[in-house]
Amino acid sequence: MVNEWHMAGNIAAGLGFGAVIGLERQWRARMAGLRTNALVAAGSALFVLLSQYGFAAATSTTGYDGSRVAAQIVSGIGFLGAGVIMRDGLSVRGLNTAATLWCSAAVGALAGTGLYVVAGLGTVGVVGANTLLRPLARGLDRGPHGGAEVATDYHFEVVCTEPEEAHVRTLVVQAVARPGFRLRSVYSADAEAPGKVTVSADLTTERRDDSLLEEAVSRLSLEPAVSAVSWTVLQGPDDESDDDYTAERRSRRRVRDFFTGR
Repeated sequence: MVNEWHMAGNIAAGLGFGAVIGLERQWRARMAGLRTNALVAAGSALFVLLSQYGFAAATSTTGYDGSRVAAQIVSGIGFLGAGVIMRDGLSVRGLNTAATLWCSAAVGALAGTGLYVVAGLGTVGVVGANTLLRPLARGLDRGPHGGAEVATDYHFEVVCTEPEEAHVRTLVVQAVARPGFRLRSVYSADAEAPGKVTVSADLTTERRDDSLLEEAVSRLSLEPAVSAVSWTVLQGPDDESDDDYTAERRSRRRVRDFFTGR
């Protein structure tokens, strides 16, 4: 008969292995990070322990198969994984995160049964797949820029009235704080026009997506205190092939003045 201390060790092992997997996800700023993967693995370990020892009396008297509870982990984790999968235009995000959660559940289930070595090997395999295979996947990608994930730096700028500066700063942060974007800085400066303030934000994304910046422009254009919004690509996959004239045209085209309508 397994005692409570052995069960506690299984739970701790599941939590620890899940945390190791989550560390890599947290470092890459994914939606399901350290806590999510740790909780998924610990929850799987708890369900395995429940299926093994929670129905011991029923199993001995009626022949009830308690392992059916553990079997539902495989299908149940699918609902959690579906929550991190999002469609973005013609592409889909979150598939790798959902697969990582599924693997975390499997590692937790192994830890719940006391198979620590196999659970450890599974943890190493999941972390290795997310780190070591990443450069290989980029090299094999046949996209036009040698991979779909190319780091791009953006500069986002809003001109507003001075009394509404704090409100507009909040709106700017909310508008550009999207999955896949990392906000690096937000700062304000006096504009050339009297009584105007320029709120600027610098952000980086692993994969260029101009549509999100256009959504932010549309959102801020509805504010009465905002007179102009612009965004510029500071560094991206297309910059090396563009001449100065094309880059200047791209930057100007993304400026909208809501007083003149141009």
